[in-house]
Amino acid sequence: MSIHSSFSGGSGMTKHRNVLTRAERLERLKADGKWEEGKNVTNLPKVRNIKLN
Repeated sequence: MSIHSSFSGGSGMTKHRNVLTRAERLERLKADGKWEEGKNVTNLPKVRNIKLN
């Protein structure tokens, strides 16, 4: 199976992604003080991912 040309780009994903992984969401929530270690990881609040130019 070949990889679609939109996925190539050298080192990792270089394009802006609207969807964050759970780990990325947890990091963002920890930084904002909205999630603490030991809390349930289901039903996490939404986190906006805004592209910075």
